[in-house]
Amino acid sequence: MPPSKTRLTGERPQLGVTPDSLLALHEAGYRAVLERIGNGRILDVGCGQGFESARFLSPDRQVVGADYSREAVSEAASRYASQGLRVAQMDALDLGIGAGSFDAACSSHLIEHFIDPEPHVAELARVVKDGGVVCILTPNEPADFENPFHLHLFGRVELRAMLERHFDDVWLGGVDAAPHVKSDFAARRVKAAKLLRLDFLDLRHRIPHRWYVWAYTRLLPLAYKVVARGDAGGLTGITAADWFVTDTLDDTTLVLLAVARKPRVTQAA
Repeated sequence: MPPSKTRLTGERPQLGVTPDSLLALHEAGYRAVLERIGNGRILDVGCGQGFESARFLSPDRQVVGADYSREAVSEAASRYASQGLRVAQMDALDLGIGAGSFDAACSSHLIEHFIDPEPHVAELARVVKDGGVVCILTPNEPADFENPFHLHLFGRVELRAMLERHFDDVWLGGVDAAPHVKSDFAARRVKAAKLLRLDFLDLRHRIPHRWYVWAYTRLLPLAYKVVARGDAGGLTGITAADWFVTDTLDDTTLVLLAVARKPRVTQAA
């Protein structure tokens, strides 16, 4: 049975388990968004446990985090509600939010988790004001790892084309890393390829997709601890300072960053 068209699958970074380079990637991405969203009411869709959403908090911003996972929303509320973060359980394809309610919205490493991500982009365009901004981060298809949670990977041309169907002003750049970080990613791809070769019958692509997701979810933390045990917990020294925003993109650029303005929807008064 194929994965549901509307079901969002998810993966959660885990401090001390997820490799330093991936945690730094997410932190650098949120830093790039923070530099571009301005003030006012901010929506972070796919907020997870809220530790990235909390970076947006300031006296000039009211931040709402949305996530499909009840457990993640509960964790985010327990940790950050006292700091001013508001959270809600919502479907990113059908947000329970009025049109034009937010000054900015963030979707970080989320659109690749849908078979059809276009309704998610349409919702982002709908919920921001006419003068609002939407920031989207997603892996660059040629540079991504095999991951059963990534149901629709984007290249540069496809991402721009989709966004231009919903916004009149689209800037597309990337979040990339210093050479030693890219070497770290390359080394982990080699390790991952060796593990995948153990599946010489390609069973992971023959079994129902939900079984692959179930196994991946449970085995990935173990694989990180065994195969990549020196890559996490700060042992590599890799931090968000090793990442940077660029408007020069190629197939080795690790993450695509889009900034979209002027939504093509009629906002409610």
